[in-house]
Amino acid sequence: MISLCEVGPRDGLQNEDKHLSTNQKVQLIENLIESGVPKIEAVSFVHPKVVPQMADAEDVLKQLGKQSQTEIAGLVLNRSGLERALKTNIDRVHIAAATSDTFNLKNARKTVKKGVNELSEVIREATKNNQPITAILATAFGCPYEGKVERSSVWKVAETFLEAGADEIGLADTTGMANPLQVQDMIRDFRKKFGENVPLSLHFHNTRGLGLANVLAGYEAGVRRFDASIGGLGGCPFAPKAVGNVCSEDMVHMFEQMGVETGIDLQHMILTSEQLEQRIEKTLEGMVMKAGAAFTHFQTS
Repeated sequence: MISLCEVGPRDGLQNEDKHLSTNQKVQLIENLIESGVPKIEAVSFVHPKVVPQMADAEDVLKQLGKQSQTEIAGLVLNRSGLERALKTNIDRVHIAAATSDTFNLKNARKTVKKGVNELSEVIREATKNNQPITAILATAFGCPYEGKVERSSVWKVAETFLEAGADEIGLADTTGMANPLQVQDMIRDFRKKFGENVPLSLHFHNTRGLGLANVLAGYEAGVRRFDASIGGLGGCPFAPKAVGNVCSEDMVHMFEQMGVETGIDLQHMILTSEQLEQRIEKTLEGMVMKAGAAFTHFQTS
């Protein structure tokens, strides 16, 4: 069985010109919960001038309330963001750090070393408050400015965050530069370096059409935790051409067709994607929402 972390409400909506109201965001999240999604990255605690789409993070969480079946996560990028998060009912904090100096300097105005040191303090503070934390390593598979990122640099960041108290590592292909063989090799190397007991998740973009292929490569290499976004919504507002996360319903459909359990109600998820498409007044990238699930018309009751 695989475990999906739905990032559409945060990673997806943060890129959209059409801003959803707090009520509409909560309805989207509730629909995803009803679809059976086990984990949702619902908000980010960033400055509203930087990402105005996420300005109502606290209101979204308050209206949503505590969930018993779905883990609700929020992105934090600094100490002030953590302070905001700790005042809410959030279940898990995500932090994200680039592993490329050029990317980090362009987007955070600091080197990887400085950024990692600051976020390590955020992790320590979170763990003091018994807050579970996932450390996401951006540009882990390649940087749009530098090209190849040395694997030793990626592992150094991962090691620092684990020592600080992170209980899960996420490897993110921020601008869709990964390929399936690279993914499998990187996972093998990760396990050799950190062992089998460190929880590992993967986050892919479909920028160059390899999103699902990379997910499958990760699955075949033993990973069972994957990020995806409803309708393929999103990207990164601070990364050039980082269009489109892997589409949630397309990924669920792929695994279900392979006989791999997801725990997701695919039809409910497709309806949620269709509703979101109307709300943001934009054609989404998902394929299954357009074509329907394979073999559906041949099933008999």
